[in-house]
Amino acid sequence: MRLGFLGLGWIGQHRMQALLAQQPCEVVVVADPSSEARQRALQLAPGAAAVSTLEQMLKFDLDGAVIATPSAMHAAQARALLERGVAVFCQKPLARTSEETRGIIAAARAADRLLACDFSYRYTEGMQRIRNCIADNELGTIYAADLVFHNAYGPDKPWFRDAALAGGGCAIDLGTHLVDLALWTLGFPEVLRVSSRLYAQGRLLQAGSDEVEDFAFAELDVASGATARIACSWNLPAGRDAVIEAHFHGTRGGAAWRNVNGSFYDFAAERYEGTRRATLTEPPDDWGGRAIVAWARQLAGGARYSPAIETCLKTAVALDAIYGR
Repeated sequence: MRLGFLGLGWIGQHRMQALLAQQPCEVVVVADPSSEARQRALQLAPGAAAVSTLEQMLKFDLDGAVIATPSAMHAAQARALLERGVAVFCQKPLARTSEETRGIIAAARAADRLLACDFSYRYTEGMQRIRNCIADNELGTIYAADLVFHNAYGPDKPWFRDAALAGGGCAIDLGTHLVDLALWTLGFPEVLRVSSRLYAQGRLLQAGSDEVEDFAFAELDVASGATARIACSWNLPAGRDAVIEAHFHGTRGGAAWRNVNGSFYDFAAERYEGTRRATLTEPPDDWGGRAIVAWARQLAGGARYSPAIETCLKTAVALDAIYGR
């Protein structure tokens, strides 16, 4: 496969490294406005051409492209690639709004090209095990879920704090993962009602505010009868680097996935019956590159458009509702 990488920050380079370690492919071109980023990427893919723009990248014959640029660029960049017949793997969020998300999916469908989004937490061993437990009805009927992602730090790029560029604050940055995990684990039921409260430095924001939130609460009522409660934040004094957890409560038991010792990378999963608990998974688990490797293997196998990407629209619609738009 002939691939291009657009956006060469930490996440773009990490995904490139993970892919090259596990899936045969040729990185034909890397693109980023930063010459320093391009030079770092060439250390991983020394045979690639290095360019600064998407327009230059489009001159190359590619089977697929990986997008890891600011969120405001995703929609136009993904459509441009798909319309040239190039499959796309895009960082989350796929786009800033459900309207943009719908447009990208429509472009992939029209071009009959594989499109995937990097919802990487789905690929942790713990969440895979919990989802299987729920699908096999081992926990009974799931009636509630609690998911949190509190980050003791904030984004280090200014565009994250510009609503026009990012589409929002911590809810679209971190909460996107939580909404996706809740819906994915429950089989993507229809979301019937959404309520939310967004805060900026302790101040409650009004719906539609241009100010970026750093703390968000949301409740999603879904057609199965369950309620998912979401909470996420930047710069929270949590006493550790991060709090990342997902708890699922069923009529016959419960299960939880959580980070270990405040880590962004190490996760454990447990199953509960009354006061008893059983370990499902423990670290280590090298999960970070599994989403991109799965996309690349599908692409190498000749996969074209997959309706599986349409679940991203359900997540995007829920995020729109959280923001009151």
